[in-house]
Amino acid sequence: MTPPSATVHASAVLVGSRAVLIRGPSGSGKSQLALDLIEACRRGALRFARLVGDDRLHVQTAAGRLLAAAPDELAGLIEVRGAGVLRLDYEPVAVVGLVVDLAAANAERLPRREQRHAEIQGILLPRLAVAPELTPLPRVLALINSPPERWL
Repeated sequence: MTPPSATVHASAVLVGSRAVLIRGPSGSGKSQLALDLIEACRRGALRFARLVGDDRLHVQTAAGRLLAAAPDELAGLIEVRGAGVLRLDYEPVAVVGLVVDLAAANAERLPRREQRHAEIQGILLPRLAVAPELTPLPRVLALINSPPERWL
């Protein structure tokens, strides 16, 4: 039997073999970070990046991993603030490897170990909390381009 899925207000981009799940309040830049990651791939800063979903995702657990997928009606669509909605190539489902919380009230310069993890549906994942005044892309790229064992 397949575990039930939950719907979360988030965006996700598959970067390499794992997805970056981007959470935050409305207007915090979830879609922008997703677009920035895809553009970073086009510029050669990442080997692979493709949209999983924007604004709303279904998440569920499978074999100890968290999977993310866009609802059918939103698959391949992403908002570009000021321009409207674009259709992009997308991955139908991806394993989440990193959670990014934008405009995080609890973001700290040197977070404690427990603040560097998020639990979603019982799955513990690496987490990056980004303060409202900071640009998330350089921080996300620094983590993505570093092996997880170096994430102190």
